[in-house]
Amino acid sequence: MSTILEIGGYQALISDEPDNGFFRGEFLGLKGGAEFYAPDLEKIRQEGEASLRVFLKMCSEDEVDPNLEFSGKIELSVSPDLHERLAFLAEVSGKSLQEWIREVLQQRADMERESFKQLLKSIRT
Repeated sequence: MSTILEIGGYQALISDEPDNGFFRGEFLGLKGGAEFYAPDLEKIRQEGEASLRVFLKMCSEDEVDPNLEFSGKIELSVSPDLHERLAFLAEVSGKSLQEWIREVLQQRADMERESFKQLLKSIRT
């Protein structure tokens, strides 16, 4: 089981660690590791807040931006068959392959974000 929690304005991926009976949290989009563990979901938020505080303090002391930087470029390799199918779909829609892939990825990312929002809403209620 995995879920996303917002802690201190950052997204954290929370997963069940059945081997040790703990939940494991990991902040997304941060440089370095800010992992945390707790035996239940109530305490995982407290541990996450403490871990985030320590991580952000260390970044501040070292004058390091804690957030990952993204260039906007993705290198992608696919099979020749998939490349052909994607090129066909892009051409049929009147777009370059790059434009078409960018739109498909944006649509999928928007769908996933909406799913996460719904999941967070259900967890909070």
